[in-house]
Amino acid sequence: MASKNKNSSSAIEKLNIELGKLPPQSNELEEAVLGAIMIEKTAIHSVADVLTAESFYNPTHQTIFLSVMDLFKDTNPVDLLTVTENLKSKGKLEEVGGATYIAQLTSKVASATHLEFHAKIIVQKHIQRKLIEISSEIQRRSYADDEDVNDLINYSESAIFEVAEGTIKSEAKKIDSIIDDALKQIKEAGKREDGLSGVPSGFTAMDRVTSGWQQSDLVIIAARPAMGKTAFVLTMARNIAVDHKRPVAFFSLEMSNEQLVKRLIVSETQIDSKKIKTGKLRDDEWIELETKIQKLIEAPIFIDDTPAINVFELRAKCRRLKAQYNIEIVVIDYLQLMSGDSMNKGNREQEISMISRSLKALAKELNIPIIALSQLSRAVELRGGNKRPQLSDLRESGAIEQDADMVLFIHRPEYYQNEDEDAEKGLAQIIIAKHRNGEVTDIDLTFKPEFAQFVEREDFDFNALDSDPQTMTISSKMNKEENMELPSDFLNTNFDDQGDMPGF
Repeated sequence: MASKNKNSSSAIEKLNIELGKLPPQSNELEEAVLGAIMIEKTAIHSVADVLTAESFYNPTHQTIFLSVMDLFKDTNPVDLLTVTENLKSKGKLEEVGGATYIAQLTSKVASATHLEFHAKIIVQKHIQRKLIEISSEIQRRSYADDEDVNDLINYSESAIFEVAEGTIKSEAKKIDSIIDDALKQIKEAGKREDGLSGVPSGFTAMDRVTSGWQQSDLVIIAARPAMGKTAFVLTMARNIAVDHKRPVAFFSLEMSNEQLVKRLIVSETQIDSKKIKTGKLRDDEWIELETKIQKLIEAPIFIDDTPAINVFELRAKCRRLKAQYNIEIVVIDYLQLMSGDSMNKGNREQEISMISRSLKALAKELNIPIIALSQLSRAVELRGGNKRPQLSDLRESGAIEQDADMVLFIHRPEYYQNEDEDAEKGLAQIIIAKHRNGEVTDIDLTFKPEFAQFVEREDFDFNALDSDPQTMTISSKMNKEENMELPSDFLNTNFDDQGDMPGF
């Protein structure tokens, strides 16, 4: 710690010499704060979670504060005598100016009345010094010819993110004010016709269980390839933005924004995906397409297809989208394609753990739900008998399960059926395996592979399929006004290993 502080201070001092300026600091306030801590026995409680040794500019004050914290952590009294004795036992008393200097600190103030205010100013000065240090390092690296620009950007984001993380602190609130906030939320939910307290998914059965996706929740939706993870969250994003007019941010690390939009168009118009891909549409189909996509055009959906986005970029973009468009939910497809801090890479499991913790912190900071897709391990396929996924199948890190408020699995039994078995056609089970604030249960939906779309179970008419092998009638929740005739070969549409539609 001492070496790090020394290096940081020297870097700042060097820059300030060049600029002819003193670094942001206040020696008088540092003396006053240390003196106040030693004259009132409860004063340290007010600033222990605000100040660190690095907050002080003067190295002598850093050493004294470390001694104060040693006493505080061991629940020993903090006063002039105990601090002096602690420094003496460590052989650092003369280094800080002896007992005389410690005594002088207590004479600087009469009481600890303004201690918290003074401490906040010290913290502010420390943050200013850190930003000067970071900007100085960015400037130095920017002049270096051998510096990779992507590494430079990652360093800049990481360093500023670290400073920002250190400044976000939440103070304890008395329960009466929290109850007032809770009652307001309950009353607002009561005014809504759907009775939901969160962002609706568009699936009635699911919303009955979740009451909508809740603010500050991290929701993990996991499945093996070909289960339709992307189709599921795309259907939800469409429902949230089109039906409920809620702004949605969709981060696609796997597919381009054009591919995602084509999927939405197929789902919305119910037109053959091959025709959408080739553009070979009849005149009436063009008219139908242009009419039905108007809802999508007007929908508040914001798609970002930055590949391998890291948590710092994600956080910056989400903050910007929240400020500009007041997004109410974030969807990430998918977590394992994200990258962590390139400056502090550990093994992949540690990196995924850091990513999941950062996503949970971001959900709390923006006070919106974040839905992140995740891959499951191959253990599902290797397991004999029932292929129903379980929490232990989450890939690469147990931290995902720990950090998530909800963990959902998508399971389609017919995908795993043997030729002699008769799994229910189109059944998609949404398995709520973890629900921090609600029940754990299964929700049955219908998956329509030809449109890469999930719908309510009762919206799909399988009797029509059984009665006529050539055609089938689909009553879509997205288009209840019309029924469409579709060739039966659409039912045989297969997904590739990543769960994508052919050509998408």
